[in-house]
This record gives sequence, structure tokens and C-alpha cells, in this order.
Amino acid sequence: MTQQGVRWTTDQVLALAPDAASRAAGSTLGAAGPWSQAGSSDEGTVWGLCEGRGSRPYRTVVDVTDASDPAYRCSCGSRTVPCRHALGLLLLWAGGRGAVPRGRPPGWAERWIEERRGSARAERAGAGSAAAASAGPEAARRRAERRAARITAGVSELEQRLADLLRGGLATAEPEGRGLWEETAARMVDAQAPGLAARVRELGALPASEPGRPVRLLEECALLHLLDQGWLRRERLPDGPAATVRSRIGLPGSADGPPVRDRWLVLAQYDTSDGRLTTRRIWLHGTGSDRIVLLLSYGAAGRAPDLTLPVGLAFEAEVSAYPGSGQPRAALGERFTSPAPEKARPPGMSIAQATARYGEALRSDPWLESFPVALGRVVPTPVENSWQLADADGDTALPLTPSAVARPGLWRLVALSGGAPVTVFGECGHRGFTPLVAWPEGAGEAVPLC
Repeated sequence: MTQQGVRWTTDQVLALAPDAASRAAGSTLGAAGPWSQAGSSDEGTVWGLCEGRGSRPYRTVVDVTDASDPAYRCSCGSRTVPCRHALGLLLLWAGGRGAVPRGRPPGWAERWIEERRGSARAERAGAGSAAAASAGPEAARRRAERRAARITAGVSELEQRLADLLRGGLATAEPEGRGLWEETAARMVDAQAPGLAARVRELGALPASEPGRPVRLLEECALLHLLDQGWLRRERLPDGPAATVRSRIGLPGSADGPPVRDRWLVLAQYDTSDGRLTTRRIWLHGTGSDRIVLLLSYGAAGRAPDLTLPVGLAFEAEVSAYPGSGQPRAALGERFTSPAPEKARPPGMSIAQATARYGEALRSDPWLESFPVALGRVVPTPVENSWQLADADGDTALPLTPSAVARPGLWRLVALSGGAPVTVFGECGHRGFTPLVAWPEGAGEAVPLC
């Protein structure tokens, strides 16, 4: 995670807070003001000194090596775990590397990390007493059980709210406006379910003037209900779907899939922002495995994320998949060569094949918004007040998403085509196709569209 420059989101950090008071106190310490000598390491350590009431600052260090079970140490002496200083430090770290630069931990932080990891190694090797060997795993199990109980309580509350909404009719949500959904999202953060909180916020963000808004609202409520029921029945699910449900709920996971070594072509790179966090999406295509994977990198709003890979370059490296059925997300591991220009391109498929592929992915992950595909021999053509990609060798077409039509990249695609077939890579979803990069027929370099 830290090797890739990927940090947690604000919601993921706040979901660690044991109660509302800790979350509020930690949020006040999430700015650079009270902190000094803050830093982070590639090995998964975050540290810093926080001003307090006494003459000496509090020494705070967090081990984030295991995203599902971080460990904390702070000289404040609080019995609350994590304390407000640990939460504030993680919020500062989640905001971007400017305030928490990479470096080597100071002696006090390094000693604690070495003692902690040394104990873990001894436990794994069977050293020490049986009590010491079981203390770490047992404590982690209890924490996981407590968080699962909180999520279950939040899911049950969300189910009741959805039932009340549908019983009274979707029109009853209109007078409440966005405040209804923001309050519900805050309750999901309290329940340590940041994935649910994000989906609820999307409901509140639906424009009142959007055509077909009631239908869209009903669809999203149905998907929330499906996710709730998936969590409540997770013990009965196969491993793959259960991992997908945990990921969609917002539980952190590690990229523990077997490393895949290949020569990876950078297909696309683009950023999105929610006002608090900038998310960078980078799509890679394995030229040997014909596999497409997604890398995510984060940065505070206004700051560029750490990871940058220009489109059209290729490099040899290992990537490891995150858990979940059909999930394209992966973590970038060891790189063996430097990025260099590459003339290869992914093989294009027909529109019918692309939509079938998206349908297959939905069976594994019903909450999937879109799926990466490369379309071969398509022609951008206008239709009514929008655009579509028409199959040059058939009679099928795929509409472009409204966001794609509004982008300047559409006209680069039209100019590149000039009425001739092109190969286009993008994201295929239930709202249409979003083109991200295109190649002319025959030879030619990649043209970014985003």
C-alpha cells in the first residue's frame, strides 16, 4: 500500500474511531498546525509529534502494514484506542504526502516498531509462552468482532430507513433534501462502514432536475438493500462474493493475490475529486497475460496523488490483485524496468462482446459501475443530442455517457477517426461508454481522451 503511494480515505480513517467524541477530537487534529516532525516510511509506519497541554509534545506512531489491523502507540496515555492523536495523524497522512513526507522514522518510533514486529515474528515462529503467542491474534479477533457488530447495527438501521422511505413513497425524500442523506451517511461512518456512507452520499447528490430521478433513486436504494442483505448473510456466501461485499461495505483489504509479472502498458490515467480527496485511476494492460488492472492513488484536494504513469509507456513489473470476485483493482509491486514508449495496444472486441463481458462482471459484483474494455473498429457518430460508438462491421452501437459527451476529449476522438474505424479503450457501464484513450486504424500512437 505505502510502496504504491496509496493512502486511506478520510472515511476509512474516521471509521477507526471507537465513538463520536473520538472522531470529532481526531478531526480537529487532522491539520498540519499542531504537528511537527511528521513522516511516513515505505515499510508502513506513520509518526509525528503533536502539541499538547504539557511542555513536551505527544509522540504518536501508527503501524499501517496490515490495513485490516493497524496498531497505535501514543505517549498521551489515553485508554481510548485509537486515541485522538493517532486519528489526527492518520487524517493528516491521508490528505497527501506534503504534510507527511517520506523518510526514516526517529529512534523512538523505530524502537516501538521493531519491538512490535519482533514480537510478531516470535509469535509466528512459536517463540514465547502460549499466552503471548495468542494475545496478538486474539486481540485482533476481538477488534474485528466489535467492528463487525457496529457495521451490523448500522446496516440494520439503514435497512429500516430504506423501508420507511419506500413505505412513505420516494416523494417524501424531496422535502428533506440532501440533509436526509448526509445525516444517514454520518450514521454509516459512525457504524465504521465508509463504503455505505459513500453510496448514501451519492443518493443525496442526485440532481432534483435529473430526468428519471425517481427511477434512479429506486435503483440505488435497491442496490443499497442488496449490499445490506449481503453483509447480513455474508457467512453463507462463497469466498469471492463475501470478499466483494466486505470491500463494498468499506472494510480495508490487502492485495494478497499471487503476483503477476508482465509487461504493463499504461492505457489511461485520470483524476476525480469529491472536494476533500483526489483519486487517481490508472489502467494497465498486461501485454503477455491480456489482463487489465486498475491502480488507485490518492492525494488531498488540490494536491496531485503520488503515483504518475504517462499513457503510452510500458514497463515490466509485478502486480497483485485485491480480494473480491471480478475486481480489477491491483497493487503495483516490484518494477523491473523503467517506463518506455510502447507501440502495442490491447486487442479490440466487438460491442456485443463488450456488453456481454460487462454482464458477466455484474454477476460477480452487482455494485459495479463500469468495466474496462477495448472496442475494436468502432466509429464515433452523432445521434439526436448525443454521440455513440457504432460497430463498423455490424449494426450495433454503444451510447456515450453524458460526462464523456461533455469532455473536450470527444472532439479529439472525432478528429482522430474522421469517419474511419478506430480502437478505443474505456469504461463500459449501465449509463453508456466513457472513452479514455484511442488508436487510429493500423499503426499510430495512443491519443488520451481524458
